Amino acid sequence: SGFNSIGHMDTMPRGRHQIGHYKEGEEFIQNVFHVLSQIFTGKEKSNLAICWLQYEISKVIQCLQAKKKKKLKAQGRKSKKLAKNFLKAPDNRNNLSLWKLYAYLEWLLGNTDDSRKVFDTALCTAGTGGLKSAQLCSLSLLYAQLEVELLESMEGAVTSPAVHILTKLTENGAYVPYSGQVSPVNVLKARKTYEHALQDYLSKTAVSDQDQVNDTDQLVNLVGCYALFQYLTVGIDAAVLIYTQAAEKLEVSGSQKCENTGENFGILNFPTALEAVTLLHTNLLRFHMKISVYPLNPLREALTEALKRYPSNQSLWRSYIHIQRKSHCASKARRFFDSVTRSTNSLEPWLFAIQAEQMRKKLTEKVQRADVGEIHCTIPETGLTNRIVALFEHAVQSENGTHCPLLWRMYLNFMV
Repeated sequence: SGFNSIGHMDTMPRGRHQIGHYKEGEEFIQNVFHVLSQIFTGKEKSNLAICWLQYEISKVIQCLQAKKKKKLKAQGRKSKKLAKNFLKAPDNRNNLSLWKLYAYLEWLLGNTDDSRKVFDTALCTAGTGGLKSAQLCSLSLLYAQLEVELLESMEGAVTSPAVHILTKLTENGAYVPYSGQVSPVNVLKARKTYEHALQDYLSKTAVSDQDQVNDTDQLVNLVGCYALFQYLTVGIDAAVLIYTQAAEKLEVSGSQKCENTGENFGILNFPTALEAVTLLHTNLLRFHMKISVYPLNPLREALTEALKRYPSNQSLWRSYIHIQRKSHCASKARRFFDSVTRSTNSLEPWLFAIQAEQMRKKLTEKVQRADVGEIHCTIPETGLTNRIVALFEHAVQSENGTHCPLLWRMYLNFMV
């Protein structure tokens, strides 16, 4: 096709084929990992193993999205072998982040029971840190989120294994695998524990930078666990309330620190914590809308507020485009894209604005060509084409856009 991409560039369809992982690019990346794993030792080596496994998981997700069963099977075998080799290393046996990724990999490959065994084993060996341990919170949160995704409606929410996982986390005792519904008394105790833990975290004042990095990670996991627990035992409004409280508190802490230090150095991680909490909030709203009847407005408002603040967050943009596809009125979204592109140098708003218009164009053409066979529509849809070209023109004139190969390739691809 005239060029080789290293790794993958999955935004451009080429005929029926999606551009996936190129052989040469893939070999290059594997070589880099192999060379680095021989140089690094200790903590760095563990961190490299985590990055490597995350990369393998991204390939599994790509196979799942492209619905390539054969490729998925082969990729799954390779990734699992790699994960097991990492966990065999003496330094990694108690590394909860690696256990978490391995369990997630099994879940993605459809081996739900095996994945549960890995999660349970990891939680049993993790000790009794409870809500004080960031890794334990993170592991429990992912396990609970995956269990919640299996729910088909809110009726069976209280008896879900997720409630058991999130309750056990507050008890500071050894973990016991799920065996049945959690008793109401334990649910009440867990709620009190979460409430106090969150208050303690939010009332903490200035800490040293390194502690702050750990603290903000921990705060995000804690808010995620508590909100999910409330969602399952009380309902969506209770969960949203926790996200709102946490976000308000983080905003205040961030602005105070800014005033105190006179520079942004002190709040290195507060924006990221706020961003992560916002992401959890919007994801939960999206999930809730999928399994029950709920208005679209709270999600739309949360996304527009978040995107004004974090214009380069791709997950938030994907969610925004996803909900806008359902509405037949494009003008609101166009005005929003326009206001964001004016106020930021990020390239993501341009890329997603173009993608949204291309989806709209595809949909219009599909409707116009329905049941006519080979005869194409007599009235060509030039309005959207001109709009997309105009967006490309403005995007490539922006400072970041000029130097973005992906943007130029998309532009060439569209013009062809």
